[in-house]
Amino acid sequence: MEMPEACPVCQQTYEPEPGFYYGAMYISSGFSTGVLLGIGFLLYYFANDPPLWVYVATVAAAVLAITPVLFRYSRAVMLYGFGGARFDPRYLNR
Repeated sequence: MEMPEACPVCQQTYEPEPGFYYGAMYISSGFSTGVLLGIGFLLYYFANDPPLWVYVATVAAAVLAITPVLFRYSRAVMLYGFGGARFDPRYLNR
């Protein structure tokens, strides 16, 4: 059995454009930078500017912990922002 080229319900193609994964990688990098800056500001103001190793360990642990979420949402942002996909509530419960 061969995989169809598009979804039979919404007609969204399963194969994205050639640069899709590169674009998603840049978006994921932006999300990671946001996490780094957010945690850095929180540590600076609420932990009274701890030593450098605390910054590095905290940011590394947080980014590693949420990497699956960043991966998924970066592809979703790329798909909805640049891939032409649109949310249609009619297909929600199928």
